[in-house]
Amino acid sequence: MEQLFFYIFAAIAVISAICVISLRNAVHSAVFLIVCLLQVAAVYILLRAPFLAAVQVFIYVGAVMVFFLFAVMVLDLGTEKLKQHIHSQGGPAVVIVAAMSAVLGYYALKGSITAPLGEYNEAALARNTEVIGRSLFTQYIFPFEVVSVVLLAALIGAVVLVSRMKAGGGR
Repeated sequence: MEQLFFYIFAAIAVISAICVISLRNAVHSAVFLIVCLLQVAAVYILLRAPFLAAVQVFIYVGAVMVFFLFAVMVLDLGTEKLKQHIHSQGGPAVVIVAAMSAVLGYYALKGSITAPLGEYNEAALARNTEVIGRSLFTQYIFPFEVVSVVLLAALIGAVVLVSRMKAGGGR
């Protein structure tokens, strides 16, 4: 039964990812990206990793997508400028991502990539959140705080750039 749900979630994730890159409206693409990220969270639930699923929903769907939609609305990028930016930057990245996806898909279908769920019992999976939390706030506290400061600086920089663009009418 889990395998059926996995195929359903994976199919919806792939279809919504295709919609993200094929739709012209940035807001519609963002909505389909939210759907894709929610499907990934559902797969995490199937893999018995509820902490990762919650982090996926809170951080990516909640915070990052809100910032993305906010940036799209505030910047109001013109269609021509956006197309020019995508065509000048996107070619090699699309080829690399497509090649990596094809290789991963081949190995996944071949059966070389498997999740070792059989090695863990339910008690070990229940302690997953506690182990991640302890290591995050003891061993990795400095990198965790550095990332938070970098994200704060990026947010402040984005606000400053947008306010200058709106006030000055350009760069």
